[in-house]
Amino acid sequence: MTATLKEFQVDTSNLLFSKLTAHDYEQIVFCQDKITGLKAIIAIHNTTLGPGLGGLRMYNYKNEADAINDVLRLSRGMTYKAAISGLNLGGAKAVIIGDPRKLKSEAFMRKFGRFVENLNGKYITAEDIGTTTRDMEYIKMETEYVTGLPEIMGGGGDPSPVTAHGVHLGLKACAKEVFGSDNLHGKKVLVEGIGKVGGNLVHLLSEEGAEIYVSDVNEEALKNLAAEYKVKVVPLDERFNIDIDIYSPCALGATLNDENIPNLKCAIVAGAANNQLADETVHGPALMERGILYAPDFLINAGGLINVYTELNGYNRAIAMAHTDAIYDVTRSIIKTAKDENIPTYAAANKMAEKRIDEIGKIHLTY
Repeated sequence: MTATLKEFQVDTSNLLFSKLTAHDYEQIVFCQDKITGLKAIIAIHNTTLGPGLGGLRMYNYKNEADAINDVLRLSRGMTYKAAISGLNLGGAKAVIIGDPRKLKSEAFMRKFGRFVENLNGKYITAEDIGTTTRDMEYIKMETEYVTGLPEIMGGGGDPSPVTAHGVHLGLKACAKEVFGSDNLHGKKVLVEGIGKVGGNLVHLLSEEGAEIYVSDVNEEALKNLAAEYKVKVVPLDERFNIDIDIYSPCALGATLNDENIPNLKCAIVAGAANNQLADETVHGPALMERGILYAPDFLINAGGLINVYTELNGYNRAIAMAHTDAIYDVTRSIIKTAKDENIPTYAAANKMAEKRIDEIGKIHLTY
């Protein structure tokens, strides 16, 4: 059937290129397959330091615009995460639109793998929310540009313990600044989101003797965690009403916004969620004005990226954990820069990441 011109008309007031230009994205790829029902978007933000590596998120987005906005924000965050962690990687991300409990199959994931293969190594995929190591196995059947593989295939398996380790170090680095000691014994910590990373973080906090509060949409998960650890369950709609020392968002992003920041009753925000600041230029300064120390998410949650990066040269968990240990010192350095220059911590972290990208970019352009 012949398509009419009208079918391809778009709203010129909201063209994608304006979004790509604003933060200098390199490429966005739309992928669809009618047979499997696959609808995916791959966003490549910056490849100055190396190929873009970022997880494959599968989520039942309300609409395509939400999916585009998510993949763009996430891919940019991966650029900064890789740069500030000293990795030879660029930033990219992929999302699949749909319910992972209903749509996924071998054919579905292998089709996505073919789209990754077509990018010839510019994008390397990995596990993320809504995808598993099993999905990475299927993708591996179609492309070598995949990490986050199970240990039996030479991969690192579940990266969440490494991610949680880095977040824990970020909490401790902030505690050192605010309380004068990085010992979290007796400190009141609210962990929002007790999935794989949040659950591992609760384990680490429990070992250190912290007073732990937890919130999540999954009531069954809360019951199981409360049975295993000495934690206090807080309903999501009450999580900003309690006095705590540290708020640790480990679920979805944008919880630091116009509505929630005025209600925060904590001294530190440090968690695993990506894009915690709904608008970094607005909400970073807002936290600073309230005297709340914010640990940049792309810095302290980098353990997962470090873990899959290690796979590229032959996986070794000890090496991944040792590399992640550096998050403590880098966090301390970011806090010092922010204080010395009187700028929000997110801005100090951005400057550090951008400096490395600029310096390496100049080297690569010299012939």
